[in-house]
Amino acid sequence: MVRRDVMVQATLQLNKLPTIENAKFALDFNIQNEIKVSAWGEQVESAIDAGRVAVPTCICLELEDLKCFESVERQYERWGVIFHNSIAIQPSNPAFPAYSGLTVLMGAPKSGFLEATFLHPVNSVSAFVTSSQRLVLSAYDRDRQLIAQTALPSANLANSDSAISPNTLLSITGNNIYSVTFCAFDGQFTLDNFRFCL
Repeated sequence: MVRRDVMVQATLQLNKLPTIENAKFALDFNIQNEIKVSAWGEQVESAIDAGRVAVPTCICLELEDLKCFESVERQYERWGVIFHNSIAIQPSNPAFPAYSGLTVLMGAPKSGFLEATFLHPVNSVSAFVTSSQRLVLSAYDRDRQLIAQTALPSANLANSDSAISPNTLLSITGNNIYSVTFCAFDGQFTLDNFRFCL
């Protein structure tokens, strides 16, 4: 896995001004209780502390076993998440580099929109995002009431003059999140290392 030395996180909470913060350390919240999983229902790797019996509290999706241009919906249902309007791609456009590996998720067939629904409520969701426009991540409860929002304030394509680097960590937290949406109005975006925590 390639990690950048400096990453920028954009955060916009309800009724608060957007802030840009260094997310170098935010990436590893609850990492000791995380498992990386494949679309085939396999556990790829675990970061559970040795010598301690623990139930993983975070799931990170391994996208590499998805086929390019495969519609992604129920491949990760066993792990508690179903996607809507999502496709797996291996970007040929260098403006949308993958964070790790070759495969990322993109909103399609409707561009600029992707939704993830959780079978059990979660408390945080994150992904590395690259977008051609401002990208809003919204979290909803069981009744589709908005819990929180966060945003990538502007485009962050590779090889552009953007002040925000590609593959910026976008994360959101809240109690009893049942679904999240990623929305870039009139834009394209990619997600990598989609992660959620109970």
